[in-house]
Amino acid sequence: MKKVKLIIAATALLSLVSGSAVYAGSFAAGEGLYVGVFGGAGMGIVQPKVTTEGRAHATGDRGAAYGNPAGTFEAQDGGIGLEGLEGGGWVGYGYKMGDLYAGIEGEIAGGDVTFKLTSDIDVVLSQETQSTGTAEVSIKEVEATKEWTGGMFGRVGYYVNADTLLAFRAGALVSKFDVKTTGSTNYSEDFYGGGPSFGVSLESKLSAVDPNLSVRMGAVYTDFLTASVFGIGDDTGGISKSGDSGSDNEVTGSALSARIGLTYSFLDVNSLF
Repeated sequence: MKKVKLIIAATALLSLVSGSAVYAGSFAAGEGLYVGVFGGAGMGIVQPKVTTEGRAHATGDRGAAYGNPAGTFEAQDGGIGLEGLEGGGWVGYGYKMGDLYAGIEGEIAGGDVTFKLTSDIDVVLSQETQSTGTAEVSIKEVEATKEWTGGMFGRVGYYVNADTLLAFRAGALVSKFDVKTTGSTNYSEDFYGGGPSFGVSLESKLSAVDPNLSVRMGAVYTDFLTASVFGIGDDTGGISKSGDSGSDNEVTGSALSARIGLTYSFLDVNSLF
């Protein structure tokens, strides 16, 4: 529902601006103060690394041995794939300097870019045999959804003709992920990841519709760097950094989004002075 509200609000803003009589002549693509909406598809790769700290073997009150060996699980090649749809809005300001272009832009997007891992049997994360019996923590499903993404960019470009702008952008994006596990105990946690982001776009005026309306097609790549994930659930659940057999959990990844959208230029700041 949040994703739908975001797209509706962005569309309403664009419609409001389009309907207002704020034409300051005809803008070039990406020029002046502009707003826009977009939709597209996202995909990516997640690479987990888990290093368990382990626990030395010992003997319980009734002579039963217990303990957990240390070890490392890591995806060195490839990873876990994410895919889904997304939509959102842009707002920015651009300067046309002859055939050259420079600007700044912010964006926010929501979507359902998701990965899910399932097993038909319980995957045991920890198991300890003590005098009081066997305690086991297991999972059968892990699911993560990228709920929203937002960030700021600088843009530079070149007008290949009077109506078409080829632009490149660089900045940073931050995303919120909702992670859920299903197993002996179900957990749900929110995690945030971000990093440098780069994009390229081709934007052309739709003069036949409106002299200040443009259509934009492009792609954005984001490197989420490496983030520490201290645990899902509380310390008593067994999936944590501070349990009897703690672990150091890290996640790295990247995402690629392909978009198509509309932008509407409506104000030249220089006209205010």
